[in-house]
Amino acid sequence: MLLTLLALVQEEGHAGPASPFEVNFGLIFWTWLVFIALMLVLKKFAFPAILKATEERERTIARQLGEAEKANTEAKALLEENRKLLAQARTQAQALVAEAKSASEKERAAAIERTRHEQDELLARARREIADERDKALVQLRREAVDLSLAAAARLIGQRLDSGADRALVEGYLASLERPN
Repeated sequence: MLLTLLALVQEEGHAGPASPFEVNFGLIFWTWLVFIALMLVLKKFAFPAILKATEERERTIARQLGEAEKANTEAKALLEENRKLLAQARTQAQALVAEAKSASEKERAAAIERTRHEQDELLARARREIADERDKALVQLRREAVDLSLAAAARLIGQRLDSGADRALVEGYLASLERPN
């Protein structure tokens, strides 16, 4: 169509405007006609596709902005939760440390008490053993004293005293000496 118009213009024999400021109404008419035809073609075919692509891009951008806002909100919530969990973990760690210190103090006190108890038991056993040994020594000493007394009395009397009755008599006498009056 454009080529046909161009051919018609060349047939008329016009060489073109003589001055750049000269107004050519035919050229204006055909320029407007081509512009309007081009606008109609663009409006019918190109603008709907361009408008559709623009609207799709706008929806995509809006969706991405929404997702970014949602992700930002979730990240802030997770960060706050992480901070709370960290504070809670610190509190629990401090509680565990305090509990461990308390347990170690209790264990230390229990160990000291056990050691004191064992020490008291050892001391009591040693005292019992000493008392037993003292009693054994006293019994042995009594026997020797009885034997010495009998030997001394035998020498004084001139005869040997070995009978059980003599021995009982001396032991009774020694027992009476041990008792307070």
